[in-house]
Order: sequence, then C-alpha cells, then structure tokens
Amino acid sequence: MDVEGLKTLTQTWGVSGREKRVRSLIRELVRPYADEMLTDALGNLIVLKRGKDSPDKKKIMYAAHMDEIGLQVTHIESDGRIKVCTVGWTWTCSAYNDKVVFQNGTIGVVGCDIPVEESKNRAQELYIDIGCTSKEDTEKYVRVGDYCGFIGVWHEMANGRITAKTFDDRAGCFALIEALKMNDGTSPNDVYYVFTVQEEVGCRGAVVAAERIRPDIGISVDVSPDHYLPNDLKGANAVGNGVGVTIGNPSAMLDEYLVDEMLACCKENNISYQRDVMDRGGTDASSINQSGWGVRVAGISIIDRFPHSQSSVIAKSDLEAAIQLIDRYAFRTFRFEEEW
Repeated sequence: MDVEGLKTLTQTWGVSGREKRVRSLIRELVRPYADEMLTDALGNLIVLKRGKDSPDKKKIMYAAHMDEIGLQVTHIESDGRIKVCTVGWTWTCSAYNDKVVFQNGTIGVVGCDIPVEESKNRAQELYIDIGCTSKEDTEKYVRVGDYCGFIGVWHEMANGRITAKTFDDRAGCFALIEALKMNDGTSPNDVYYVFTVQEEVGCRGAVVAAERIRPDIGISVDVSPDHYLPNDLKGANAVGNGVGVTIGNPSAMLDEYLVDEMLACCKENNISYQRDVMDRGGTDASSINQSGWGVRVAGISIIDRFPHSQSSVIAKSDLEAAIQLIDRYAFRTFRFEEEW
C-alpha cells in the first residue's frame, strides 16, 4: 500500500466549514474512477460507482469526513495576542505551546493566559502569538473570524505505525479513495463514496448528503480511539489489531443485521478485525441514521491513538484492513428481513 496519498491528505489544510482544498485534492484523485460526481451546496463531494443489475440491488453510502478540528479568532488584544474559540473538540493542554497555521499561511504559536494546568479545557484562556506586539500589526495578517488548523508533521514510526495530524478523518478519506479504485463495477450494489464536511461540528454534511442519496445502507468510515495505552477512555480498541467493526456508538444504534454481515465479511475474507465500542463521541452514522424516513447504519473504524491532536498514531495494517473491508462489503448481497 502506497501511503503517499494519505500523507498529502493529512498535510492539506481543511478546518470545518473550510474544506475546499481537501475537496479539490480528492476530486482529482477520484475523477478517473467515478461514474458520477457532484459537490452539493454544503460542500460534500459525492462519488457514485454503479453496480451491475441485480434484483437485490441496494444503495450503499460510505461517509468519511474531510474536515479537521481547529480554532477561530474571536478578538485581538491590544498587545497583539489573538484570542480564539474551538472549532470541534480539542484539549487546551494538547494545543498549548504548539504551532498553528491560518488559512492564508500565517504561522502562530499557542499560549495560555493562565497556567495551562488550571485552564480546565477552556479555549477562551488560550491565545495565539504570530510575532506581533500590537493589535494594529496583528490585523495586517489575521482578522476576527479567521480559522487556523494545527501543524502535525508526518513521520514513519516503528512496527508499521505512522503519526501525523488529521488522521481523523483523512485516514477514512484515503480508505474510501483506495476502495473506489478497487471497485470494477461488478458489485450488485450502487456504491456512493461520500466525502463529507462539518462532521467535527455536529455531523452536518452527512445528513444533507444522505437526504440527496436516500441510501438503503449508510456506513461511517472514521477513526475510533485506542484504549491499549493508558488515557482518559476505557475499552478494548488497540492500534494494530485490525480494522474496527463498530458494535457500539453513543450517537447511533448500529443495525444488528448490517453489523453481523460485516463481521461475517471479515471472517470470510480473512480480514483482521476487532470489535469496536466507542463510549464517547460520534460519527456521521448518526446523521445518516436519522435522515429521510430512517436509514440502517453500520460503522468501519480505524483505531487512532491520541486522536484530536497534532500527533495521532495509526497502524498501516489497520488501514489496509479497512480498505479491504470497504471493498468486500460493497460486494455483498443484502436481504433485509421484510424482503425475505
């Protein structure tokens, strides 16, 4: 598996609501493989690969989000400090003393008005220093309302691990792109590979895309937190133990039949997998689930250590397993209970 495409995706700027650079990159990567492609009013990129005629044909919607967490300028102090609020969830202690980049390329370093240990994760106590010492000077580079994202350089690690920013969810986007390349059009299903926007601020893009597509099956392709090393979460997920088949997700109840089919798909195709239970947070499955008159949903996850930080860690082997599962699951024949 060539991960250069993923490296490029992780280093592309795209805070929630400002995903156009990521979308442009993905559009060019998928264009040769798409039967149809469109961008909707919110900015979702919807790519259709038609399947063969089949009496059991279903519309499958895979959703991976393009946006990343970041910060937005609320005001600028007289001494040049830039005050911010969060765009999506992040930890003040993770952002503290690290670097950010604004959409126009301006670089800043994150500071804190009080000892960061006392901030209680209040982003309002953070500030950004871009090297200016007056409000007037700062406003030559940054204005109220501007967005910035974190800088997280790509590095290869031991044992097939990689670290960078925005694996959440550029890893999912990469997996969809690679699975699309493998889809030769002989699937019994029409498969929609959807690259969504604004997931980090409320899974907003996915519901709009699902309303347009009206899928029979919706599947989020996202990251899920690692529990192997000590952290503030408890569970069984571990980087390197295979693709996550989502069993539990607080934002959506996963369809039992679809989950069972996914587990069977892994076993039949010798895909390394783990049963993923996420007890905090959510994915685009929640929005797809509640779109239209309701949609059956499932989830595929890439286990991510230190998510929502500049230095997430994933395993290449897990990513390969995710790509295989996305590909093979799209080729299954689904018969819902009321159709039997």
